[in-house]
Amino acid sequence: MLNLPRLLTMGAVVFSSAAWSASTSVYLEELTSTEVRDAIRAGTTTIIIPVGGTEQSGPHMALGKHNVRAKVLAGRIATSLGQTLVAPVVAYVPEGSITPPAGHMRFAGTISVPDDAFKGVLEGAARSFKQSGFVDVVLIGDHGGYQAQLKAVATRLNRDWAATPARAHFIGDYYRVTQTDYVQALKAKGLNDAQIGVHAGAADTSLMMAIDPALVRPAQMARNPSEGEANGVAGDPRASSAALGQMGVDLIVAKTVAAIRAAKSAPR
Repeated sequence: MLNLPRLLTMGAVVFSSAAWSASTSVYLEELTSTEVRDAIRAGTTTIIIPVGGTEQSGPHMALGKHNVRAKVLAGRIATSLGQTLVAPVVAYVPEGSITPPAGHMRFAGTISVPDDAFKGVLEGAARSFKQSGFVDVVLIGDHGGYQAQLKAVATRLNRDWAATPARAHFIGDYYRVTQTDYVQALKAKGLNDAQIGVHAGAADTSLMMAIDPALVRPAQMARNPSEGEANGVAGDPRASSAALGQMGVDLIVAKTVAAIRAAKSAPR
C-alpha cells in the first residue's frame, strides 16, 4: 500500500530541488528563502557582499556608479566561481564630513554615513549569512575610501568565528587591480596619467561605459583639467570607451576570482 504522506514529503523535496536548479540568478534578492536554503544545502556556501557607494562623479556619470558596478561585477565573479551567491549591494558608505562638507560631500547627491554605522551594517549582514549556513563571506568594495574598514570588519569577524567553520574574506584585489593592472593596460593603449585620472577620468568612465553606458553622459565630459576639478573630476574622460572599460572588467573579474579561491583554500 502506498504511503501517501511519505510520497508527499519526497515530492516536496524533489520540487524544492527542481525549483532551485531552475533558477539562473546568483543574486540573493532575486531568490526566495527556500531557494536560498536549498542552494546552501546543495553546496552553495559562499556569498559575496559587494560594497558600492553613492557619490558624485562629475557632470557626466550617475551617482550610482559604484553600486551598479559592484553588483554587475560581483555577479560575474560569482558565476565564474560557481556555488556562490551575491548579497544586496551596500550603497551607504563613508564619504567624509557632512557638516562642514568635505570631499565628495561638497557636491549634490553624495551620501555619507559614519564609519561605525557602515561597519555595523557589514558585520550584521555577515553574521546573518553565517546564521543562514554560508561558510565563506566575501567582502569586496568598489571605492577606495573604505578599503581599510572592510579589512577591519573581516578581521573582527574571523576573530569571533575562530571556533567555527565560517570565515570572512576581505578581497583587496578587487579594487587594487583598478589602480595597477588596469592602469597599465590603459597606458599600453596610449593613454597617459592625466587622461586615466583617479576619479571620473578615462579609467573610471570606461568601466562604467562597459557595464552600463546609460549612466554616462558623454556630452557632459569635462573639456579641460581646470573645469574637471571644479566639477569633481580628476582626470580626462574624453578618451573613454566601452572597449577600454571591458579590459578593466575582465581584469577585475579574473583577479578577484583567483584571489577568492586562494583565500578559501588558505589555512586559517
